[in-house]
Amino acid sequence: MLASQFAAIRLVHITCVAMSGSLFCLRGILRIASIPTAHHWLLRLASHVIDTALLLAAILLTLILHQYPFTDAWLTTKVLLLVLYIVLGTIALKRARTVFGHVVAFVFALLTFAYIIGVAITHHPAGWLTLPRSGLGQLRQTCHPAQLSRLSGRARYRHCP
Repeated sequence: MLASQFAAIRLVHITCVAMSGSLFCLRGILRIASIPTAHHWLLRLASHVIDTALLLAAILLTLILHQYPFTDAWLTTKVLLLVLYIVLGTIALKRARTVFGHVVAFVFALLTFAYIIGVAITHHPAGWLTLPRSGLGQLRQTCHPAQLSRLSGRARYRHCP
C-alpha cells in the first residue's frame, strides 16, 4: 500500500525541495551576473525533472495523509505561495528587462521559497511567524499514516498536524 512508502516519499519530497531551491539559486546568480550558462538546456532540463518529481511526491503525500489544498489552510497557503514563487522565478530568470528587475524578483522569489518551507515545517499558514509564539521545540511533525489510521475525526487534528 502507498502508506507504507510514506517515509521514502517524504524523503524524496524534501530532497527535491533542497535540489530545486539550490538550482534556482544557482541559475538566479548566473542570470544576475549575465552568465549565459543560466539558460543552458541541461540546467533547464534538470529543473523540470526535479520540479516534476517534487510535485509528484507532494501529490502522493496528500493522498497518504488525507490532507488537501483548499481543505487544509496550510496546504492552501503552500499552493498559493507556490504559484507566486513560480511567477517571481519566471520574472527573475527570464522576463525582467533590467538587472535591477532580475535582482528584485530573485530576492522576493527566495523569500517566498523560505516562507513555503516555513509553512511546510510548522503546518500553519503563518509559517515562520508562528515560531516566536511557539518556539522551536514546539514544531509539529507530520503524523505517520499508521497514526492517522488510529485516529478519527477531530481527534486527528488534536493529535496530528
